[in-house]
Amino acid sequence: MMMMITMVKSVSLNYSDALTKSILFFEGQRSGKLPSSQRMTWRKDSALHDGCDIHMDLVGGYYDAGDNVKFNFPMAYTTTMLAWSVVEFGELMGPDLQHALESIRWGTDYFLKATTKPNIVVAQVGNPISDHDCWERPEDMDTSRTTYYVSENRPGSEVSAEIAAALAASSIAFRKIDDQYSNVLLARAKQVFDFANNHRGSYNDSIGSGVCPFYCDINGYMDELIWGAAWLYKASNNENYMKFVKSNIQSIQPYEFGWDAKHAGINVLVSQWVMNISSNQNPFIPNADNLICSLLPKSPTKSVTYSKGGLLFKRGPGNLQHVTALSFLLIVYGRYMHANNKIVYCGNVTATPSKLIHLAKTQVDYILGNNPLGMSYMVGYGQKYPQKIHHRGSTLPSLDVHPKNMGCRDGDEHFQSSKPNINVLTGAIVGGPAYDDSFLDSRLNISQSEPTTYINAPFVGVLAYFKKHM
Repeated sequence: MMMMITMVKSVSLNYSDALTKSILFFEGQRSGKLPSSQRMTWRKDSALHDGCDIHMDLVGGYYDAGDNVKFNFPMAYTTTMLAWSVVEFGELMGPDLQHALESIRWGTDYFLKATTKPNIVVAQVGNPISDHDCWERPEDMDTSRTTYYVSENRPGSEVSAEIAAALAASSIAFRKIDDQYSNVLLARAKQVFDFANNHRGSYNDSIGSGVCPFYCDINGYMDELIWGAAWLYKASNNENYMKFVKSNIQSIQPYEFGWDAKHAGINVLVSQWVMNISSNQNPFIPNADNLICSLLPKSPTKSVTYSKGGLLFKRGPGNLQHVTALSFLLIVYGRYMHANNKIVYCGNVTATPSKLIHLAKTQVDYILGNNPLGMSYMVGYGQKYPQKIHHRGSTLPSLDVHPKNMGCRDGDEHFQSSKPNINVLTGAIVGGPAYDDSFLDSRLNISQSEPTTYINAPFVGVLAYFKKHM
């Protein structure tokens, strides 16, 4: 333990500044016609003809990471988590709340378009193979913008149910400020959920060439169906959705949470409604408790590891996606526990709400710079942060500087350059350091240097909490 303390460099942290920047990042990921209020001004209009191949208007939405494809499955999870951040912590955001709602609406406006036709849900726009073969600005895209969609005969329950969850969660976020829009979102969420549930199947099988290996669904689609039903229950109070959740919850495992796996999130979300009910009658509380015990560093049932510098690690690339998502669940469950005077027992380790909050804070502080390198893993935050992130638009000169079209390979010299990226993608959280707390600041180091929307989305709520309470 002493090694961990002595290795970590202490830096002064400003959670309010980090919150503002974490939301600003989403403006750098926007696709479509940008509004006059656009603050990240080196980005311009892009992909203005998306959907024309199937005679739909699919302009808008987000690029998921450093590429120019609109992958709707992780985009929907991103939108759900932005909405949950506002539902849970919006009152703590102050002037950032308006921008958080704008970031949600940029997603939901697009998903309303993607679900306009009955029994068709658009799952993706852009051929990932041709896109990944080019290093070009989104504003210059000349790669294939193929539209991939699921239907009754070619189902995609995971992407459809996640979109339903995003729309339902967002309907709650907007309820107090735009009731009409909220009602539109909820009505569409119900339709899309019914489609996902009535025509079951994985989009891996229906449009696999488009989504695999980039965003293959590994965990199956039942977790998304349960997740969607849980959000619809929270948004509508319709008991039929809760019955669906209860009758299917046994089919999932409690420990995973992210764009592909909703298991842990379902248990934490539902726990708010059932915490005072006997745990013999519902599995949600024991499952959520098991999640906590799987995360606490001294728990005998811990299933994650921690670096010497104190960062939580799970297997796979882009480790900070796990850190931000699980930190969010720790804070939310800690708040629910506090409201119900609840304590979790992990063998001989007692988990109080304050312990959960403290663990989340160590992770947040590590990301923002309290780590062995003194490195902030949020671009544009602090004195030292990644300069050469794997992100096309950030790497290449803006249209303001270079108005001439840049073709597929015209950006190679910028990609291969040893110089910092030309444009600062403020607020972007990258994949993060290696298990030995080292970080190679290189565009070639994709798993560590690429930012994604689904790393940032849970962090918005986390930062809102610490802005208020620290």
